[in-house]
Amino acid sequence: MITKILKKALKGDSLQKNEVLTLFNANSSEEIQNIVETAANIRNLASKKIKLTSTVHLTNICQVTPKCKYCGFASKTSSEGYYHPFYKKKEEILKAALSVENSGISRISCSGAHGYRGKHAVNAAKIVKENTSLELLVNVGSDLNTQSLKELSIYETDTVCCNLETVNETLFNDLKPGEKLKHRVQICEMVSELDLELSSGLLIGLGESYKDRVNHLFFLKQFSSLGEIPIMGFNPYKDTPMANHPPCSLKEQMKTIAITRIMYNDIRITVPTPTIGPENVKYSLMAGADNLATVIPENYPTIVKGVGSPTYGNLKEVLKVIELMGLKTDHFNASK
Repeated sequence: MITKILKKALKGDSLQKNEVLTLFNANSSEEIQNIVETAANIRNLASKKIKLTSTVHLTNICQVTPKCKYCGFASKTSSEGYYHPFYKKKEEILKAALSVENSGISRISCSGAHGYRGKHAVNAAKIVKENTSLELLVNVGSDLNTQSLKELSIYETDTVCCNLETVNETLFNDLKPGEKLKHRVQICEMVSELDLELSSGLLIGLGESYKDRVNHLFFLKQFSSLGEIPIMGFNPYKDTPMANHPPCSLKEQMKTIAITRIMYNDIRITVPTPTIGPENVKYSLMAGADNLATVIPENYPTIVKGVGSPTYGNLKEVLKVIELMGLKTDHFNASK
């Protein structure tokens, strides 16, 4: 059955929900290997070029109350994360963006906490677009409105990210009691209506079922400007309500990355280096991902704490992995 479904996918035929669920239920090493290899083949047929995305974190002062149960990014949520509050000044954002551009990375993500109606995102977009040639993704979740989205468009923001994380509303409400799933969906709809590229992904290993993941992947099809799907594996942050929840296994992350690639042949599939673990970057590429996020250059001017995990991918190490795998990057110093 698995082989038949994969052959159908390789032909470019759309899969049905029950077929995607069958892929998720695959458990043997051989079946999973076949899924992963199929996904990598689909990616390589389009391009063997891997995009790199760095980051600047704008603020960790979050107005969401109560806080998300797994969050280690917001101030005073975790001693491993950004415990002390900060709000980066224009000069700090510019310095970080220039260091990313000078390193040869072509894309930067500007992300921040909630409570600003997108003003911090617009400010960052203005700084990045007026002073660099970097591609820009902004990620402030649902902390946006019509005005801030229009301004992001004016500054030629390339991508707006609003991760739904899970479409299981009961689970969402339990894990994110200070937010509403419908608000995140509304932002995704607004981004598409403005014809801005939408990035929206899954946070897996929270307690969702395979059926939830399948429903989520099909739910994303409704957004006309969807251009990127991040796949993020849960990692527990110390001191949070979910500190003792088990991390998402590498196997589950690879399976989900691969199935997402099989469903979405041409869409950018992003894996943040903190959530997969910097030491596991190669496995995300083996499974069909084509964008590695939170890649930090040597000369980056401030301390970085990864979202989802305090670790992150070092540019030099990431480039070594990509080269050893026979893949290419858009990094301007890459040898291949």
